[in-house]
Amino acid sequence: MDPADDKSRLNTRHVRRRFDRAAAGFDDADFVHKVTRENLLERLQPVVVEAGTVVDLGSATGSSTAPLSKRFRKARIVSLDISHAMLVAGRNKQGWFSRAAAVQADARRLPFADRSIDVVFANMLLPWIDDPLPLFVEVARVLRKGGLFSFATLGPDSLSILRRAWETAAPGSQHVNRFSDMHDVGDSLVSAGLVDPVLDVDRLTLSYSSADNLFRDLTAAGGRNSLAAREKSLLGKHRYQSMRSALCDLQADDKINVEMELVYGHCWGSGQSRLRGEFRIDAAQIAHRNTIQ
Repeated sequence: MDPADDKSRLNTRHVRRRFDRAAAGFDDADFVHKVTRENLLERLQPVVVEAGTVVDLGSATGSSTAPLSKRFRKARIVSLDISHAMLVAGRNKQGWFSRAAAVQADARRLPFADRSIDVVFANMLLPWIDDPLPLFVEVARVLRKGGLFSFATLGPDSLSILRRAWETAAPGSQHVNRFSDMHDVGDSLVSAGLVDPVLDVDRLTLSYSSADNLFRDLTAAGGRNSLAAREKSLLGKHRYQSMRSALCDLQADDKINVEMELVYGHCWGSGQSRLRGEFRIDAAQIAHRNTIQ
């Protein structure tokens, strides 16, 4: 996604509202979240890091709290999400003796002190962030030197069949989020001041018997259109039926197969963060130039 493309930008208020509405049934529909959460936690197993405070960034209903507490036994888990309803649903899962805390905030403006966090865990938060750089700058600011940032997100090939169907039914309209390329994500991590990023890609195919089932799951998971450029008027029965027909025509069998490009990454805190447009150079590496008198 090109951060400069206004048509690809998300409306944060719409994102929050959709996830508030989805909170009650989110755990029954977050298939992709479950897969990426398990794979992300598996990738954490060989990593050695002492953690006193772990932030679950974009925590949703707190399904990562228990496995994170098990992985980092001495750490306090802080669940942070923009959706109050999601945090309430997560709090209702916790027992009396839970070490977890809940904070409602925008992940691009973290309410934590500099270098105060040991691990930042972000499962499927980035698809809901227009430009990842400001988020990464905040992560670099709050992460201590040697602290870990671990995340999972979606690559640009995700939901491609749905994007093609809408382009056929309603050319020029905006209905499907754009997702950042893995290489752009890596560049943003380094620009923000995080170090030694490692990223890899996996694929997941979700099969649906009908378009209605697909859209029901997208709605239940908070994944419907939250683009700022979305049309303000009702979609209309004709265009919706045209999109459904186009979606079916793109399939070779009776199933609607939705491909998801899953991107996993981790990197480390440097103890410093960089602002947009700021570059730092080691003075020792600047060559001397003799001045002629």
